[in-house]
Amino acid sequence: MHPGLSAACSLALTLALCAPRAAAQQDTPLSAIDWLSQSVETPPQEASAPSPPPPPDEPAVATDIPRSGIAVTTLDRPSPDGVGLLPPEVTGLPPTLWAGSDSATLVTLLRAGHGETLPAVRDLLVTLLLARADPPLPPDGSLFLARIDRLLDIGALEPAQALLEATDRSAPEVFRRWFDVSLLTGTEDAACAMIRTRPALASTYPARIFCLARNGDWQAAALTLSSARALDEITSEDEALLARFLDPELFEGAAPLPPPSRPSPLVFRLREAVGEALPTATLPRAFAHADLRPTAAWRNRIEAAERLARAGAIPGGVLLAAYTERTPAASGGVWDRARAIQAFDRAITAGDAAGVAATLAPAWQAMQVIRAEVAFASLYAGPLAALDLPPAAAALAFRIALLSPDYESAAIAHTPAGPEDSLLVAIARGSVADLPPGEALAGAIIAGFSGAAVSQPVAGLIRDGRIGEAILRTLVTADQGLAGDPAALTEAIAALRLLGLEGTARSMALQALILGRPA
Repeated sequence: MHPGLSAACSLALTLALCAPRAAAQQDTPLSAIDWLSQSVETPPQEASAPSPPPPPDEPAVATDIPRSGIAVTTLDRPSPDGVGLLPPEVTGLPPTLWAGSDSATLVTLLRAGHGETLPAVRDLLVTLLLARADPPLPPDGSLFLARIDRLLDIGALEPAQALLEATDRSAPEVFRRWFDVSLLTGTEDAACAMIRTRPALASTYPARIFCLARNGDWQAAALTLSSARALDEITSEDEALLARFLDPELFEGAAPLPPPSRPSPLVFRLREAVGEALPTATLPRAFAHADLRPTAAWRNRIEAAERLARAGAIPGGVLLAAYTERTPAASGGVWDRARAIQAFDRAITAGDAAGVAATLAPAWQAMQVIRAEVAFASLYAGPLAALDLPPAAAALAFRIALLSPDYESAAIAHTPAGPEDSLLVAIARGSVADLPPGEALAGAIIAGFSGAAVSQPVAGLIRDGRIGEAILRTLVTADQGLAGDPAALTEAIAALRLLGLEGTARSMALQALILGRPA
């Protein structure tokens, strides 16, 4: 039994569990942000009583003011919409990035796409999400929340947590996200300490009970659970899980709980605490961070690192560290990938050109399986360029270099060996004037670098200084182009160049050609 949980509390839990129940089960379907714990719920606004009629011979007094066209926001705290981790001198984007745009429009654009995309497109999106800039109108905080939600969708927990901690966490929807990110990063003690001083932040019983226990008050947690049961304010599913969390000895030998209907971060941590941890492979990507901890099985750490590296949610070095932690004792799948990366890493670390030539292709194939080629390139393009490799390995090393941040230097130093090489070199250098028009994908890319016109809506946004909105619309267009619409791809490249994002345009084009897939 947990320290501080008395026998009386165990009795209260037993009585609560044995009593009949009528609360309905929760069956909310998962959506982009639906896995949040709903630790904070805003109660519906109470209907106001009708105003009494005015006294005789007195004019009527208005009791309400029409709000049509009026932007309503709180005045007691600054808007979090302008909060960011990256200043303009780092992003290269203007401080007026969001200024002049409508908040609702920006939020809609941010929620427009949640599928996988090319790393160049994703990296530009993340830069936008982390940028420090003037807020849009109205500065109601909705853009900040949408930015956080996209980071969570990608699985980028650390920057999301840093953003949340850079603003006022007492705002209910901000605290809700901070609480859940803290649960997934194992730093929930700070959030629970905040609940201890401001209990209203945890307006749901599961969050309140969990934090009472984390704060060391097990008896209060048990009594709160009993009260929630008596008031019919908690589902049977949450009740059973919290009871095991508070008094595990009471349930020794009991059958495992059924799978949760709604695997939120709070449910995830509670299941973990009672020894019935949920596998993260079928949960939203952000949950995979739990398997990066040293306590997780090595296979789980590798698979979590692969999943997060594919989305760009962790640096490539984290994936490499997972692969090289120890010697694989089995074969097939993840173990073959680990073995291939280990062999290649040993060869490149030793500067063994022959060893690199023998191990590069298998390592590259392993990265292709998990779609982490760009992460691999960021780690190894430089060391590969320093070696004198045989022709086949050198050709592959060149393509790897074009997927790295130093693509232009690699292109300048390379002598094209044929039309395909010439196309890649021309795009990497941003000069396609001497290339033939091309067909299909190559033709759409060449057209984008050949002065294609930008659509009037995006051109107008750029002209009006609504740069953030223009970039978001361009990213949506880019994904349409990469999904098979040549005209959209041409438009996206032309727009990126007009926006001054030449590097993104080139990287996106190179990735589309070399990787041969939209994502």
